[in-house]
Amino acid sequence: MVDTQRSRRTRITRWVLAGALAAAGAAGGTTTAAAGPETPGVVSVADVNDRQQTVLVFSAAMNRPIPVQVVRAADRSRPTLYLLNGSGGGPNESGWDVQTDAFDFLRDKNVNVVTPFGGSNSYYTDWIRDDAVLGHNRWQTFLNDELPPIIEDYLSADGNRALAGVSMSGTSVLNLAIAKPGFWKSVASYSGCAQTSDPIGHEFVRLTVENWGGGQSVENMWGPAGGPLWRANDPLLNADRLRGTAVYLSAGSGIPAPPHDTPGDRRVREGRIPLPVQIAFGGPIEAAIHYCTVNLTNRLNELDIPVTFDDRPVGTHSWGYWEDDLRVSWPFLARSLG
Repeated sequence: MVDTQRSRRTRITRWVLAGALAAAGAAGGTTTAAAGPETPGVVSVADVNDRQQTVLVFSAAMNRPIPVQVVRAADRSRPTLYLLNGSGGGPNESGWDVQTDAFDFLRDKNVNVVTPFGGSNSYYTDWIRDDAVLGHNRWQTFLNDELPPIIEDYLSADGNRALAGVSMSGTSVLNLAIAKPGFWKSVASYSGCAQTSDPIGHEFVRLTVENWGGGQSVENMWGPAGGPLWRANDPLLNADRLRGTAVYLSAGSGIPAPPHDTPGDRRVREGRIPLPVQIAFGGPIEAAIHYCTVNLTNRLNELDIPVTFDDRPVGTHSWGYWEDDLRVSWPFLARSLG
């Protein structure tokens, strides 16, 4: 019965988001609820269930409405947890809503949950120029400046906020906090590589944007390799700016293990990813990210900046582990939010 209800909610969510994305791509065709076509604000709201909604928020920086999934806290004046999707951005069943039980898990925690939909392979950053494939991306401006005041006012939130991301966005959450010190009470990076400007880190970012994301050129994001924007968006180099923000990091060794690197994992069972692919590609990727995460942890320790590091002895780069990471890190996030 629970699986049937979850499946029904998932289908409804996909239908709602499909409609929202269609609205986002329609020039001037959006029904306006609280904002004009060039004014940041809530454009429309669609109910998914009694507490979950898809809210279309207009971004002036990107000149388009962005679908945002929200789960309202049970009470007013509660803190807000922003969950960023990975490199897929959320469409095509690639995000927290379908790949994990995050929304069900957080529903009884009396916290607002906000998950933007879109931004695939963008690193949720401000690009210096448009990309022929990935388009116009000003996600750092949207996430740090535009979205929080709009959505937190809509949710009657209390102004305390935390930020969590996986894989690609595990890098992004660190950079967002570095760009605006003190704005986020805490950040949680699950399997995010903190090194972006050295040759290995640059190549990993390039693969994410160009090879896996199909982007025209990673230089449209931060310019030529080794340039000032690459260094400015390298969390390892700018770790000192995380002082005052509670930091949680997690990464696995890359060694496959039960229960997630087996046929019994529900994502494998449902055909969301072939197990050989998860192991053959997810193992080496996670091992490399573990190296980055250890380096950032060591650097934060050198700077005497508190950090919580869940150094998992096993695990590939896959959603089952990030579902677990959210649960394990929840006490940390809850403490930081008060």
